[in-house]
Amino acid sequence: MNIPVPEESEIRLRKLQALKRAGVDPYPAQAERTATCGEALKNFKKYLTADKKIVLAGRLLTTRLHGGLIFADLKDATGQIQILIKLDEVGEKAFELFRDALDPGDFVQVTGTLMETKRGEKTLKVDKWLVLCKTLLPLPEKWHGLSDVELRLRKRYLDLLMNPEVFERMVMRSKLVAAVRNFLDSQGFLEVETPTLQPIYGGGFARPFTTHHHALKADFYLRISDEMYLKRLLVGGFEKIYEITKVFRNEGIDRDHNPEFTLFEAQIAYQDYNYGMDLFEEIFEHTAKKVLGGTKIKHEEVEIDVKRPWKRLSLAEAVKKYADLDSAAWKTVAQAKKAVRPRLDKVKQEELNRLQTSGEVLALAFEELVEKELMEPTIIFDYPVEVSPLAKRAKNPQWAERFEAFALGHEVGNNYSELNDPLDLEQRFVAEKKKMEAGFEEAHQVDQAYLEAIKHGMPPACGLGIGIDRMAMLFSGAKNMKEVILFPTLKPENGESSGLNNIANQE
Repeated sequence: MNIPVPEESEIRLRKLQALKRAGVDPYPAQAERTATCGEALKNFKKYLTADKKIVLAGRLLTTRLHGGLIFADLKDATGQIQILIKLDEVGEKAFELFRDALDPGDFVQVTGTLMETKRGEKTLKVDKWLVLCKTLLPLPEKWHGLSDVELRLRKRYLDLLMNPEVFERMVMRSKLVAAVRNFLDSQGFLEVETPTLQPIYGGGFARPFTTHHHALKADFYLRISDEMYLKRLLVGGFEKIYEITKVFRNEGIDRDHNPEFTLFEAQIAYQDYNYGMDLFEEIFEHTAKKVLGGTKIKHEEVEIDVKRPWKRLSLAEAVKKYADLDSAAWKTVAQAKKAVRPRLDKVKQEELNRLQTSGEVLALAFEELVEKELMEPTIIFDYPVEVSPLAKRAKNPQWAERFEAFALGHEVGNNYSELNDPLDLEQRFVAEKKKMEAGFEEAHQVDQAYLEAIKHGMPPACGLGIGIDRMAMLFSGAKNMKEVILFPTLKPENGESSGLNNIANQE
């Protein structure tokens, strides 16, 4: 990337002053547009036959001077089209001002008629133009394929502008969210909103971000999930509800994790996790058809199909099949640890030492040895109750009616039959508190207010959770979650965290 030198900025400032001296407002408040670049190209023959003037608006890219002709490329969110400025069409003053005062990157509004050049290129012949925004810094000459990923993400606005595939990926993400929302609305779900600031965090295993409310003189947490509030709404009489929202987890950053991410969560009264498995598959199949035009998705050399039905295995079956560990033979937690320990690295062996039950050992074995093997869309169900504090027990009480969905070796959603027995939940909270005392910072909090709520009665229900960012990774072929988040979390550069102070110092 070419870093703009001071001279370039000074030249553009002089051009800005030239526009002002000519009586041109370089930053008008209003613009006119009767068609987008994409519409002009799509309906080219129609506009050409009618010989009707149209008004386009967008950003100038390259400009090419040929005597009394200026060719330039105009780009908006829908596409790119060539424009032609002719000296004898716009007049000497307007021609020279365009030539001398405008640069690639400037926003303009152009009025004219469509034509084809001798080479057959679709072009707008301009008879009037206006400046919409004069740029003071040039666009980078070398950005596409830039290897400095952090620079791309930090200056995402340039990344979107210079890399069409990045722009299209973000458009796809928006369409994905809209498709999920439209499907649920068509199924009779109601979208709701729950608090971001929570006095007790819950609904997952994670370390929270903490903040302080000065007026209330109390600490609050940025939510790690919206689950506990959605279930309060079931108590209040709602039956089919969902929320697509930001949640926050104060954890590490890697290809599958960002501290701020988008979560879809739903609660459905009078249903269990079997209904949830079907609904989960329906959401993915429907969304793929709407967004991608089909259910097959290719990631490099691997092609998967999200069409129903997906493969389904219990967690114990999956560990036996993919890791060759038979948990049914474990009689004690010591025996379970002995079987799993040789298969783990040193860091995970230390984590293994802190585990207190065979169910926790089995869950760890699954995470470390099996998840990466689940390439085709797969539902894993019946998790150990020790790692599922909010899920209803299965007929065999050592298991919880919980399922997670996986594809390409990564989890894309966590779901279960909701525990609505307040006495059972109270005992689970006691167990979670013991975990915290044993050093597990991510143990679930004891939420007395929620316990009180379900003591008033909560219907049997199924909860559904999907990580929207991971779903977008799956659909787009992205290798890193940062590639599907417009502005992922990055370490602040020098001065970024004290911007107001910097402005004050400049003044």
